[in-house]
Amino acid sequence: MENKYLNEAIIGNKKMLATFTQKGEMQRVYFPSKDNRQYINFFHVGVKVNESDLIYLHDDINNVYYQYYDTDTNILNTEITNTYFNLKIVQTDYILIKENVLAKKYTFINDGKIDLDTKIFIHSEMLSDNNNFVGAKIVDGGMTQYAHDFAFSTFAKGKQVIKHQINGSKETIKRTEITDKDYIGMSKDTSIAYDIGNLKPGDKKEIQIAIFIDENKNISDIENEIERIKRIDFEKEYVNTKAYWRKFVKEHNGLNLKESPNSYEEKIFEIYKRSILLFPLLTNLETGGVIAAPEVDENFTQCGRYAYCWPRDAVFITKAMDILKMRKETEKFYKVFCKKTQSKNGMWEQRFFTDGKLAPCWGYQIDETASVVYGIYEHYKYTKSKKFLQETLQMCEKAIDFLKRYIKDIFEGTKKYHISYDLWEMNEGIHSYSLASIFAAFNCMIKIYDILGEDVSSFDNNRLKEAKIDKSKKEIEKLQVEIKKYINKNLYDDDKKCYVRNETDRKMDISLLGLTTPFNVFEAKEKNICNTVEKINLSLRTYTGGYQRFENDHYRNGNPWPIANLWMTLYYLEIGEKNKAKECFDFVVKTSGKHELLGEQVSNETLKPNWVIGLGWSHAMFVIVLEKLYGKK
Repeated sequence: MENKYLNEAIIGNKKMLATFTQKGEMQRVYFPSKDNRQYINFFHVGVKVNESDLIYLHDDINNVYYQYYDTDTNILNTEITNTYFNLKIVQTDYILIKENVLAKKYTFINDGKIDLDTKIFIHSEMLSDNNNFVGAKIVDGGMTQYAHDFAFSTFAKGKQVIKHQINGSKETIKRTEITDKDYIGMSKDTSIAYDIGNLKPGDKKEIQIAIFIDENKNISDIENEIERIKRIDFEKEYVNTKAYWRKFVKEHNGLNLKESPNSYEEKIFEIYKRSILLFPLLTNLETGGVIAAPEVDENFTQCGRYAYCWPRDAVFITKAMDILKMRKETEKFYKVFCKKTQSKNGMWEQRFFTDGKLAPCWGYQIDETASVVYGIYEHYKYTKSKKFLQETLQMCEKAIDFLKRYIKDIFEGTKKYHISYDLWEMNEGIHSYSLASIFAAFNCMIKIYDILGEDVSSFDNNRLKEAKIDKSKKEIEKLQVEIKKYINKNLYDDDKKCYVRNETDRKMDISLLGLTTPFNVFEAKEKNICNTVEKINLSLRTYTGGYQRFENDHYRNGNPWPIANLWMTLYYLEIGEKNKAKECFDFVVKTSGKHELLGEQVSNETLKPNWVIGLGWSHAMFVIVLEKLYGKK
């Protein structure tokens, strides 16, 4: 697949997700889940005007672009104005709410003084391999590109294909000379064209394109589905889709934020609303699994890919979802996804597909397991549901038992367990953040026992006997004391007068904040923590006010990370340093993307996201900060 790193815009529904560049090129289409699978290598649209060669909508020297979402929706508009012909094309992309159909409406407006004879061309190449070879068939009004297990149909409502080419299209499409006698062929890329007609000055014409993905059924069934979709009233569906998302934003405004005439606060509000609109696009609503972000690097050229569910990331995303009144989705994450993905020994691996299947991994991270227990108690704090704690208790106990064994292995030096990576998945060893997460998991388990122990008789067979609770709590409390001692002895640097991230390289790392927020191993104002924060400021804060993850971070040139700034914001809010908190927070606000989407990283030169736009963890931390600023509602 071609490398396409920046998803500037994202649309979707419960089962489909699609991403776009800032010039309106569709980069990816996922169905029937948000992580598996993606179909297109490219989907290029262009126009022929009078006697011109093909003018690509996403790439022409004479094109001027303006892109925006319909207010408070996942409906994307890209205005492309070709200044040579004074032809304005408005491309509107959205995915229907109750149908797994991607709608692409093109509106052509002649703003010039001459007639414009206009034709539109679509050149689509599917991802194909020897085990799932792609072919194509011209159907009524469009084309179906198919393999053994899928059919990807692109067709127009109310228009017929005027010409097409299945084989060799790449050599002829630029000159718009596509022609083919065959209606079916063995090629992964196919071109079709439609006649828009002659546009006189001031004229406006439209064409409605639909993309429908399904399993490869009997050919008659596919054709019947295409005919059924053609009968859909897309204008009505556009209105319904717009109403759905606007209602969704209102219903999930958990902090009751309102529009402000102040431009700074208004931008905060827009990032907040885009967060509300993003989370359902990342979530598998059947299991509750949440991908870290829409995929950016299928070829592994820069990273290990992003469209998987890390339990750690999802714990923070679901906390934000709790704040936004998406509590059913959060509960499903713990009760369905986490139960499906827990190993027999009680741990969680690095990452999974959102359907619960194990995804490609390269190492073990102990904080993944600890974070789930922490997250379960965090969810309880919003719902106050003892029933939820009861339903997840066995899962928590299995995880805690594993964490106990892991911690004892460290203290005793027996090396029975595989060494853990840190949360950045780059360094193996014993890490401050990892130990802090375990400390917090133990603390949450004690609180869960206290809550459920209030009514022992409510459990089947009185399983939670008071003696057993007391024994478990005492063991956990003892281990917590030992964890604090271990951190102070082995992860405090006497020369630097601060904590360090691990026992090996002893670098400063933004994750050291985890010792106080969110995991509360130490108080935020303790001298050692204050010294650590001072060292973080001296070593990780860049000249723009953005924070790197850790010293000498070389991943993607070591840019600032919004989550690092948001983490610092939370710390300063914790100690009442509102001005410093605002400085850290302001960096995130001013560096949001084109559509107020937050990235994983920000360029110090452009102050714009330059990697993984629409990162769920960034948006989650943003919402968590807003809760601190505006309070729980």
